[in-house]
Amino acid sequence: MTLSLDNLTAVLDAAGMTLANLVRLTVYTTDVDLLLAHYGVLAARLGAAGVAPPTTLLGVSRLAMPDLLVELEGTAVG
Repeated sequence: MTLSLDNLTAVLDAAGMTLANLVRLTVYTTDVDLLLAHYGVLAARLGAAGVAPPTTLLGVSRLAMPDLLVELEGTAVG
């Protein structure tokens, strides 16, 4: 989760935005139970940014890169 959030933060930064600009977040995971055990990482990062975007968590059978466990898709408005 930390690496996914770091990547999302980097993409937002490149666009001149931060996590505070998120208006929607979708979390895709191949292991819902494992993700929920680490969900505090996501909640803490979003909380530190002062944002609580509507978030959807979806369990999927696999991601585009089979070795990944988490993929984040966000919509940001700047």
